Amino acid sequence: MKFSNICVLGLGYIGLPTAGTFATCGIKVIGVDVNPKVVDILKNGDLHIQEPGLRTIVQAAFQSGNLSIQPKPAEADAFIIAVPTPIHPDKTADLSYVKSAAESIRPLLRRGNLVVLESTSPPRTTQDVVRPILEQSGLKAGKDFLLAYSPERVLPGQILRELIENARVIGGIDRASAEAGRDLYGMFVRGEIVLTDETTAETVKLMENTYRDVNIALANELLRLAERYGVDVWEAIEIANRHPRVEILRPGPGVGGHCISVDPWFLVEADPDHTPLIRTAREVNDSQPEYAVRYAEKILGALSGKKIAVLGLTYKADVDDIRESPSLEIVRLLDRRGVKVAAFDPLAPAVPLPGERSRSLEEAAEKADALLLLVGHRELRNPAPEILRRRVKTPVAIDYTHAWDRAQWEAGGFEFHQFGDGGGGRAPDAPSP
Repeated sequence: MKFSNICVLGLGYIGLPTAGTFATCGIKVIGVDVNPKVVDILKNGDLHIQEPGLRTIVQAAFQSGNLSIQPKPAEADAFIIAVPTPIHPDKTADLSYVKSAAESIRPLLRRGNLVVLESTSPPRTTQDVVRPILEQSGLKAGKDFLLAYSPERVLPGQILRELIENARVIGGIDRASAEAGRDLYGMFVRGEIVLTDETTAETVKLMENTYRDVNIALANELLRLAERYGVDVWEAIEIANRHPRVEILRPGPGVGGHCISVDPWFLVEADPDHTPLIRTAREVNDSQPEYAVRYAEKILGALSGKKIAVLGLTYKADVDDIRESPSLEIVRLLDRRGVKVAAFDPLAPAVPLPGERSRSLEEAAEKADALLLLVGHRELRNPAPEILRRRVKTPVAIDYTHAWDRAQWEAGGFEFHQFGDGGGGRAPDAPSP
């Protein structure tokens, strides 16, 4: 199947790289976002998100004349829905953005069009949510237009490379829809393209992120056990992973990002009676920020009235994405305990949170009672403890990421603690899931 133009709805961390990549392949692309600020920023030649190489590819797409940005969709040969799918406070999926996108496509739908849902969604969203909305046009999926689901499977910080090189799963409501999706993404995907049905494709994406979430929950429980018994969990995991069939992931202060911290709940929502392990893993990881704060209390005593420098606010190192970041929850928990928080993140300087936003690590450290490293950004991995020692009120450094060197901090005059190294004796009681 040939495509002359496509319309990408949603210009976030997936939609914008996808639109830019298609445009640099020579296809006309209409990029759509309902947020007027995003539209204005892109039209003015700037970016609202940071990703290595993204600025170059988007500028090339604009210069080629193949990429245009607008607030509403227009007629196209193919429509790609790449809008957010957050969760409600009760942990159920919020599909309002998906529904709105499908509704905006409906009056533009023509015979022979392909519609692809990329947004991570609960099983049967393509069939039970998107399809009925599109068929209100009077056209029938599989007969008049093609419909498929194809999830993104990329890592922030490496999106552009993985978008092209990773295997791509395309699930069609019928074989013709899957093959049309293969023809569309085959314009730039170099990895294997696997065809299946739409519900299997939806489930595969959720399975991938749930696997990682359960593994991280195991690592976080092992950290708690290691703290209790005086074992360095980092050393223990490194040794255990030498077994050829063992791969335990890294523990930490929590799990964030739009995928791993959200997607497992879609499976729990779909069938709560058969997902107790998945639910428990989510509850373990969701409780880790509270456990991390209790770890600080064990070291510092009562936190009320203290000033604490929080270093790193994004959900992982070297990205600017703050979605579902455990660091944000830790800041809120510290604030509720009466802490004066001075937060610094070189990649997310303007996050609205309780406390102060510092412009540098040194500024955050000024008269602080402790430094907490929550995200191991490159810019935070090799500070100068001997200089920071002259700024802090109390020289205590707590590393939650296994990124700082103990000898360097102790030589700089700091009392150093590393989350999970077992050096602090009996661990704080963990909140019950």
